[in-house]
Amino acid sequence: MKTTMITLVMSFFFTVTILNAQQKQEIKIKTSAQCSMCKDRIEKTLSYEKGVFSSNLNLETKEVTVVYNPKKTNPDKIRLALSKIGYQADDLKADPFAYEALPPCCKLPEDKNHQEHRH
Repeated sequence: MKTTMITLVMSFFFTVTILNAQQKQEIKIKTSAQCSMCKDRIEKTLSYEKGVFSSNLNLETKEVTVVYNPKKTNPDKIRLALSKIGYQADDLKADPFAYEALPPCCKLPEDKNHQEHRH
């Protein structure tokens, strides 16, 4: 009886794990992020997006890796969320008003208002 119960519990967890894995997809999106403030802003924003499980911005490559549920969101919605906070997302341009509101260190280096961090 004890062995049967353990087998049933293990089967249940195995099935749940497989189903969860099928509901997750990953995408990499090229951004215009410049610094750790950008990383914090992007990851925090994406954590509030419906269907996003996790995000991680690599500042060296400027790519954000997003794990999401394709039944609740899609890559275009994720890109739009990035644009709305002032960042380019692949070929989607940053929202101009949101970009202007970014701190100077988060603006593109070619922008006359860009400033490096002064630590």
